[in-house]
Amino acid sequence: MTMSYPTLFFPLQLRHKTLKNRIVFGARTVNMSHEGIPAPRHFGYYRERARGGAAMIVVEPSPAHRTGVLIRGNFLAESDEVIPHFRKITDECHDHGTVMVHQIFHVGGHGDQDNSWQPYWSPSGLPSMHDPCGSHAMTDAEIEKLIEAFVQAARRDRDAGFDGVDLFAGYNCIIDQFWSPITNKRTDRWGGSLENRLRFGVRIVEGIRKMAGADFIIGMTISGAKKYPGGLSLEDKQEIVSWLDQRGLVDDCSVGTGSYLNQFSKIVPSFHFGMFLGRDDAAAIKEVVSHAKVTAEARIKTPSNAEEVLSAGKSDLDSIVRGQIADPHLANKASQGRAEDIRPCISCNQICIGRRLRDYYVSCLINPSVSREHEWDGDTVRPAERQKHVLLVGGGPAGMEAARVAAERGHRVRLVERTRELGGQFRLASGQPERGEIGAYLTWLQTQLTKLQVKVELGKDMTADDIRESGADEVILCTGSVPSRSGYQRPFPHQERLPGADLPNVHTIQDILDGSVDPGTNVLLLDDINGWWPASGTAIHLARQRHMVTALTASEKAAAQLDISLTGDTTRERFAKYGVEVILASALESWDGRTARIVNLYTGDVEERDFDSLVMALTNEREDRLTRELHEDTQLSVHAIGDTVQARTASMAIYEARSLAMGM
Repeated sequence: MTMSYPTLFFPLQLRHKTLKNRIVFGARTVNMSHEGIPAPRHFGYYRERARGGAAMIVVEPSPAHRTGVLIRGNFLAESDEVIPHFRKITDECHDHGTVMVHQIFHVGGHGDQDNSWQPYWSPSGLPSMHDPCGSHAMTDAEIEKLIEAFVQAARRDRDAGFDGVDLFAGYNCIIDQFWSPITNKRTDRWGGSLENRLRFGVRIVEGIRKMAGADFIIGMTISGAKKYPGGLSLEDKQEIVSWLDQRGLVDDCSVGTGSYLNQFSKIVPSFHFGMFLGRDDAAAIKEVVSHAKVTAEARIKTPSNAEEVLSAGKSDLDSIVRGQIADPHLANKASQGRAEDIRPCISCNQICIGRRLRDYYVSCLINPSVSREHEWDGDTVRPAERQKHVLLVGGGPAGMEAARVAAERGHRVRLVERTRELGGQFRLASGQPERGEIGAYLTWLQTQLTKLQVKVELGKDMTADDIRESGADEVILCTGSVPSRSGYQRPFPHQERLPGADLPNVHTIQDILDGSVDPGTNVLLLDDINGWWPASGTAIHLARQRHMVTALTASEKAAAQLDISLTGDTTRERFAKYGVEVILASALESWDGRTARIVNLYTGDVEERDFDSLVMALTNEREDRLTRELHEDTQLSVHAIGDTVQARTASMAIYEARSLAMGM
């Protein structure tokens, strides 16, 4: 135990295993498998969290049965071929003192036929919440077959060296579907009374216990109340868990939030949700158990958060997933009294769940080592063979990360930024409503630069001659990008400039966010980036300042780009709350300083509407003056990264910075 976290680092007995602390790296599908086999990416990913001090790792789920396959990256269902590959992971993680558990799931009626090529087995044959399809009401024989499939999945996990399994019994997936009267309409021995509705899950647990014996953890992931009439209330969930606990069936209950039936975005909650989202549900479950341990999930993202929940007696363990994605050494740093060195997750969802929802393996916006641990040997960097003088021009996220990594490798680093603050446009983004967690990351970077003795110069505009005279061995240009003021719109690729873009009351989102402009009361926001954060976040920012905001987009859906990070629905909710109007499938034909000519892209119809100001959310233009001026200079080793190469996202800037600095 440590003085700062007396409960968090106190050991805990879980079945036959002693956990060295209370930090769990919970299950999260990372989509890294190769043809259903745990791949080298998996090995590096889980090894690094074990190296980092997690007491228990719950490896992402395998489908119990072929009818439960949900995504391309799922591990093979019903195949012993996975056993030796999992064994490599469990053996390695055990060497670091980590207890290893594997999740088994089946999504029931919410399947994906394009991946499974199977019907969706469910209790009662209701419509899927995943797609427009229906589901197949299982026969009695099929239920028995699925129970045995769960037991055999657990047998494979035991043979692969796992210390136990976690049964996916939340979010209205198969076990939860049997529990809930909303999705279980059966009148046979599997439906009706509570005991009947619990029978499916109980039979799975009993089968696993008989197969695996006493020295095997059986946990369940559950979720809290459903917010619609007839759904399982929190009191209903307490009754279910109490029933299971009285019979000693389950060793651990991990309590999450959200559901396929409502608020899917709460399953992986973004910064739109407050801290400690899952704390109270976990506390309610803990009230009714005497045998099972309770793990709290959902927006408990830091060691301090976890200590607060644990010390208040609201949980026995805390699952910090995205926090340990962002910094796999979170546990060790906290135990060593180095909390300020923990890279803070910004809860953006863009490159973790956002990449997974686009069928890529997950990574992390602020930590590009995620998914590359097997290539980069984890999240640490090796000392350089020779110390160099490295000059970085530009103090946005690319410049700060490159400076941090280069200095950590032992180089002498100088970082020059022409403004009076580090952070670039990422700092502007942190000023949008509810996005303050970005600021915590920028503060972390500045702390690391100070500790590493990086020489930072603010308010200095470097010229090409300054760079030539700097004496640097390596020059990294991170000058970023600038807002476009052309009014160029993708629906009108033939039109380089919007008529009226040069008028005085035309502004960029950067003008708004840096406070240099206060637009008129009635604002038209031209969104040519499909609702991406610069547009949607600024619309909310203006609306909260009591401007009337109309967003104009060629997209067919408001905040469409944000759906991939599970923040689209919560953004549209805020649009409704603050009165943001969205005109869809349309573009701006012209602006005369007051009147906007808006054209419907389907019909060609033109509508004229009056506004006080026009604010443009467009793709930025790269700031590459120094790159061009130094392009043919053979006396310098010059590199360009981030937006100075092309305007894009912070994740690419940070990745390029880390990758380049590691090779210097």
